[in-house]
Amino acid sequence: MTTGYEPEQIRRPVGDESIGQLIGEVMQDVSKLFRQEVALAKAELKEEAAKAGKAGGMLAGAGFAGYMVAVLLSLALVFALDAVMPLGWAAVVVAVLWAIVGGVLYSVGRKRMKDVDPVPRETVETLREDAQWVRDRRN
Repeated sequence: MTTGYEPEQIRRPVGDESIGQLIGEVMQDVSKLFRQEVALAKAELKEEAAKAGKAGGMLAGAGFAGYMVAVLLSLALVFALDAVMPLGWAAVVVAVLWAIVGGVLYSVGRKRMKDVDPVPRETVETLREDAQWVRDRRN
C-alpha cells in the first residue's frame, strides 16, 4: 500500500515561495501523512483482532469441552464406584469423546492464535519508507 505521496508530485520551485509558505506546506504534508498512517494502522489492527477473536472462540470451545470432560468423568466415576453398572461406562465413553473434541478444538485454536500478528507490518514498512523519503528530501 502506498502513502499517496510521490516525490515528483511534491517538488515545486523553491524560489517563488516564502519560508512560511514552505513550512506550511510541509506541515500539511506531514499532517496528511500522519492521518494516512493512522488509518492504515487501524485497518491492520482490526484485521488482526478479527483473527484473534476467531482463535479465542476455538479456545473457548476447548474450555467448554474440558468442563464437560470433568463433569462426565466425575459422574462416570460415581456410577462406576457405586454399582459398577454399564451406565457408568457409557458416561466414560461420552467423556472420552468430549476429550477428543476438546483436544481438536484446542489444537486448532492454538494454531490460529499463532497466526495472529500483533505488529502492523504494513504500517511499519510505510513509516520506514516515509522516514527515508524525508531524509532524502533534506539532502
